[in-house]
Amino acid sequence: MSGPECCANPPEVNICFGKGCVEEIGGLKAYITGDRSSSRAILLASDAFGYEGVMLRKLANKIGGLGYMVVVPDFFFGDYYYSAMPPEIREKWLPNNLPVGSFDCFYSPDLAVERGCENALKIIAQLKSSGSGAVGAAGFCWGGMMVTKLAKYEDIKAAVILHPGPLTDSDVNDDISGTLHILWSDGSKLVVPMDILDRWFKKFQERAKPDPAYLKGFAL
Repeated sequence: MSGPECCANPPEVNICFGKGCVEEIGGLKAYITGDRSSSRAILLASDAFGYEGVMLRKLANKIGGLGYMVVVPDFFFGDYYYSAMPPEIREKWLPNNLPVGSFDCFYSPDLAVERGCENALKIIAQLKSSGSGAVGAAGFCWGGMMVTKLAKYEDIKAAVILHPGPLTDSDVNDDISGTLHILWSDGSKLVVPMDILDRWFKKFQERAKPDPAYLKGFAL
C-alpha cells in the first residue's frame, strides 16, 4: 500500500480459484500448490489484498510447476484490505496493518509486519519438519516488507521482494543472512528513494548482482 494507485487497481479475488487447495499450516490458512514431495519450498506472501488474489495464485501455480511446493499464507486472518472498504473501517485497518511510512497511515507501528514474520517462521518450521530441506520466500508490497525482515533469519536461503512498500536502512542491513533480490518496475512510483538504493548497492557491492531486467533492482 505504497500509494493511491494500489487502491485504484485492486486485484481480482476468488477464494475458490486455483488447482491447489486451502489448508492450515503453522496455525494459518494457506493456499498450497505445486509438488508436495519436493524438498524445496517457497513461501509466497501477498500484498494487503490478501491470499485470495487470482493473479497471485496463478503465479503460485506457475512456480509450483517448476518443481517447488508453494505456500501462500493468509497473514491477515481473513481481514484483508479492499478498495470499497468504508472510510470508518479503513481508518482503523490501515494503522493496524501497515508499517511506518505508508502513504496514509504515516507513522503507525509496524506490528503487523512483525507478526507476519513471526507467523512465517512458524510455517517454515513446519515445512522443514515435514521434509523441506530448503525454503525460500517472496512477497509483494506488504509481503515484500515482511519478507525483508524474514531475510535476516537463517531459516530461509533466499528472499525476493517485488514492488515493496516503504523500506529503510534498518530493513536492508548486515543482518540479512542469505540472498535478497529486490524487484520493481521502472515505471512505478518508487517508495524507496534512489539515493537509498545507491547506498545499499555500494554497501553490499561485493555481494550484489545488478539485475538487467529491472533497472532499479539488484540482488544481494
